[in-house]
Order: sequence, then structure tokens, then C-alpha cells
Amino acid sequence: MRRTGIGVGAIGVVVAAVVLVVMAGWARETAGRPKILGIAGVEIVSSNVAAAKLFYGRLVELDGACNWCENNPYNAVEIPSGQVLGVSPSPRKPPKSMLASISFIVDNQKAMKRWLIANHVRFKETSGPLRDRDTYLSVIDPEGHELYFHGARHGDKTDYGHLPVIHAGFVVKDREAMDKLYKDVLGFHVYWHGGMKDGQTDWVDMQVPDGTDWIEYMLNVPENADKRTLGVMNHIALGVRDVRAAAKELEAKGVELPEAPKIGRDGKWQLNLYDPDETRVELMEFTPVEKPCCAEYTGPHPKP
Repeated sequence: MRRTGIGVGAIGVVVAAVVLVVMAGWARETAGRPKILGIAGVEIVSSNVAAAKLFYGRLVELDGACNWCENNPYNAVEIPSGQVLGVSPSPRKPPKSMLASISFIVDNQKAMKRWLIANHVRFKETSGPLRDRDTYLSVIDPEGHELYFHGARHGDKTDYGHLPVIHAGFVVKDREAMDKLYKDVLGFHVYWHGGMKDGQTDWVDMQVPDGTDWIEYMLNVPENADKRTLGVMNHIALGVRDVRAAAKELEAKGVELPEAPKIGRDGKWQLNLYDPDETRVELMEFTPVEKPCCAEYTGPHPKP
């Protein structure tokens, strides 16, 4: 009797073809990393939310009324740049880093989800640090810092307005492990690096791949660093056109400056301020006024 049907070899060919089609479809979905445009917001932990809101409210609106200082029931505010600054109450035992989280804007949130899956990065979908109606992708980096990603929304500003958050820094113990996420998967690149002394690297600025904001690895921090030191290291920076003018505006508002403006090792004018929990807030000019120490810049500077 003559046998009919598809032979084992033919079945194997068909299965292989199906697998190739599926893999090709997945490859098309994950072929390119979505654009990471910049910092969308930051969340700061505070032992005294009311005092922190007063501090940040006076700071983010140097030349205008303080909309966060009185009668604002929310612990988050959209600052003039379009970014969001949040303050959340500290747990009974304060964390070492009072910088609770950093949020980033991506051009395609679904593509970012596929990209994280393809690169075996664990994440969860959540309402985000501000508990708004939007869905965020939450990622914990190798050293426990929380990152959020959300798609660009109508009204989001990916350019710069007044006093934008241009970078956020945190203590890093293992640069190699952090680079596997930030550099290899997310596409961040070194914008500048330097140290307290020539030939020493204490800070590595990792710029987003599709914008000018950056995060800052704060290296060589002792394990037993005190609260003051950790407050200096885990910090945020707001961009200003003129640091010395900003200092005068703050003094006119009755703010006692802890130190005078100065030019940092990166060649930019800066002014360090500290919130009620000693978390550092750096006012920084957008471009350097002199040659930086240690290394040249490798990416575009933010613009006012």
C-alpha cells in the first residue's frame, strides 16, 4: 500500500520555517532601542515634607511666585521646565540615599518594554513615583537605585525651560556592573569624567543617548560615609543661565547661602545648596566657562 502525507523531514523544514518567521518578527520588534530623551522627574525623600516643599518651592521659581509654598496639598509639582519634582515622606529608618528615584522620558514605551524583555532586564509596570494615572516601567539598577520610564505625553517638554533638572547623581560601588545596564542596555555614554585630583576619577557623567541630561556615578565613597557626605553624593542639579545672578535672587528671598558660587572641576559655574535633610541641590550653568580638568566633554551641552 502506498504511503501518503508529509514525511518527517518535510515536517522539520516546516517547523524550522515557522520558527524563523517568529524569530524574524521578534527581531523586528526589538531591533532598535527606543529613544531615551531625558529626565522626566526626580523624587526626593524627606523627614519633613512640609519643610522640603518650602525649600524646593522657593528654589524652582527663583523669578516668580512660589506655587508650592502654600496651600498645595500635593507632594509633587511640575516645575517650569515641564519636569516633575516629588517629595515623599521618609520611612522610620531613613535610607542612605534620599534620592528615591529618577524618571526618564522615552519616545515609545511599548518598544522600551520589548527592549527590556529582549535584554533580560527585570521590570514591573506601575503607577509610578507620583501615583498619577500614567503607567511607568520600573527598573531597579544593580545597586538598588529605582528608575522609571514613561512614554512622551502631549505637553511633555523635552527641550529646556526655566530651571530644568539637568542631572542626578548617586553613589556607585561597582562601575562595571552599572555600565552593563546604563551603557550596554540603555545606551548611556560618558559625557565627562573627573576627580578631586588630576588623574583620579571620582565622578563619571553618563549622558542619556538621545538628549543632554545625565546621571552621575559618584565613585570612591567610603562604606562608612556619614549622612552629610551621602547627602552631597546623592544629589540633583538644576540648570541656570547665570549662577551668580541666581545666588543674588536667592539672597533677596532671604535664603542664607551655605557657600559662594564657584567654578567646578568640570569648568562650569555652580552653587551648592542643601535641603532640610542635607540632600545637595546643585545650581549649575549649562556650559563650561573654562577648560575642564581630567577629560574633555564628549556630548552636547544642555541649552537654556
